[in-house]
Amino acid sequence: MSHPKRQLHLDLLKLLGAQLIVWHHFSLYGPAAQVLHTAAPGLMAWLHEYARMAVQIFLVVGGFLAAQHLSKPMETRWQAVVARVWLRYRRLVLPFMVAMLLAVLSAAVSRAHLPSDGFVPDAPSTLQVLAHALLLHDVLGQPALSTGVWYVAIDLQLFALLTALVWLGPVIRPGPVASPHLHPAWPVLTWGLVAGLAALSLLVLNRMAALDAYAPYFFGAYGLGVLAYGIARTARTQHTWLLALTCLGVLALVVDYRERIVLALGVALLLALGGAWSGYLAKLPAWLQQLIARGGQVSYAQFLNHFALLMLGNAGFALAVQAWALESAQQVALAGVVLVVYWLLSLWLGAWFERHVEVPLTRWRSHRA
Repeated sequence: MSHPKRQLHLDLLKLLGAQLIVWHHFSLYGPAAQVLHTAAPGLMAWLHEYARMAVQIFLVVGGFLAAQHLSKPMETRWQAVVARVWLRYRRLVLPFMVAMLLAVLSAAVSRAHLPSDGFVPDAPSTLQVLAHALLLHDVLGQPALSTGVWYVAIDLQLFALLTALVWLGPVIRPGPVASPHLHPAWPVLTWGLVAGLAALSLLVLNRMAALDAYAPYFFGAYGLGVLAYGIARTARTQHTWLLALTCLGVLALVVDYRERIVLALGVALLLALGGAWSGYLAKLPAWLQQLIARGGQVSYAQFLNHFALLMLGNAGFALAVQAWALESAQQVALAGVVLVVYWLLSLWLGAWFERHVEVPLTRWRSHRA
């Protein structure tokens, strides 16, 4: 069986989302991808266009888990917000910076074998490293050291924003005015703030591309995850809240149809009905449950480190094509091998990184605390 503390339906979503992002980035960058675009244009075009929307899975699941984390009562002092955000920052940034070191080293090796105007980042500046350490690289306009790392900064911003909303509810309206219908038992005002900001994001802010370095742009999908957590733990009036959640998503699609919002709404509804389909997962063979649980557990580490392997894989591909003067058919075969090996190695590196970097850093952080 899977670890009792794991939530198998969340692990499955994270596992699937991580693989789609890994394949999407392969379809975007490097000479191996260019060769496969010629040989399998339909598959590569799909990965290029649609696999990227898997980030919506992470946004909704992130909101769900953040609501779970913040379900315990919080002090009304503003320092409580700072303390929780600081803990979240430390949890994210320590493995993040180790992964960025691996990406920088990989880029240094790959740069000699790939075009100077390609996808490999230049050697980082001091300001660039500092901006990444503060998770402000997009806000400060600094080039990314690795692809997809914008999400880590946005995750921190979203968590900080939700923490502030959870804190604001009882501060604005003190007293035991908890919602009788949704769990956690946040004040009605807190749920109203979350739902209101999610609606504002879905209907207005998410349609303003200039805001995509800031949390409010993404709070629509994240807020759907928060609301899904409340609905999933509500026995009474669950169908009413499910209908309200669906209406909010449909309204956003009527205003401006976006396929990413379709996916976000679908994932939110799945999580809100988690008890209904997680039971089916519990009936899977024990080995498969363990595989799903482990895949979800290492998904963040796989996401952080796959780009370092992508650079090395493309550098090796370019070197082999040049050294062996490969013909077109041989290049296609080699590119397919590079894709499979890159994907399998990303799974292995994610598992290794989680065990030997993430877990020790978490223990060290807990000991320091």
